[in-house]
Amino acid sequence: QVQLVESGGGLVQTGGSLRLSCAASGHTFSSYAMGWFRQAPGKERDFVAGISWGGGNTYYADSVKGRFTVSRDNAKSSVYLQMSSPKPEDTAVYYCAAFRASNAAASSYGRRATYDYWGQGTQVTVSS
Repeated sequence: QVQLVESGGGLVQTGGSLRLSCAASGHTFSSYAMGWFRQAPGKERDFVAGISWGGGNTYYADSVKGRFTVSRDNAKSSVYLQMSSPKPEDTAVYYCAAFRASNAAASSYGRRATYDYWGQGTQVTVSS
C-alpha cells in the first residue's frame, strides 16, 4: 500500500512559480511510477506529468511542456512538480498518483485507470 499526500498548493501570480510536493509512505516508493493530474471545476481530471520509478523517463501533457518539471527523490519518498510560468488556465486541484510497474508504456502514464493510488489533492490558483 502507498499513501500519498500533496502539499505546496496555493495562490500564485503569473510571474511567479510554485513547487508541489507529494510525500509517499512505505518502504517501496522506488518501485512505483508516479504521475500528476489536475482537475478544474466542471472538467475532467487530466494528465499533467509522469515520471518512471527511477526518474529516468518523464512525460508531459502538451499544455505544460516547457513550463512544468516533474522530478522525484526516492531517498525522500517524494515526487515534485515545479510549476514555472504559470497561467490562469493552470488553476485546478492537482493530484499525485502512483502505480507499480516495470517498464510501463509511455501511453500508460496518461491514463487515469493506470494508477492504483491517489492523493487528496491540493488547490493551485493562478492569478493575473
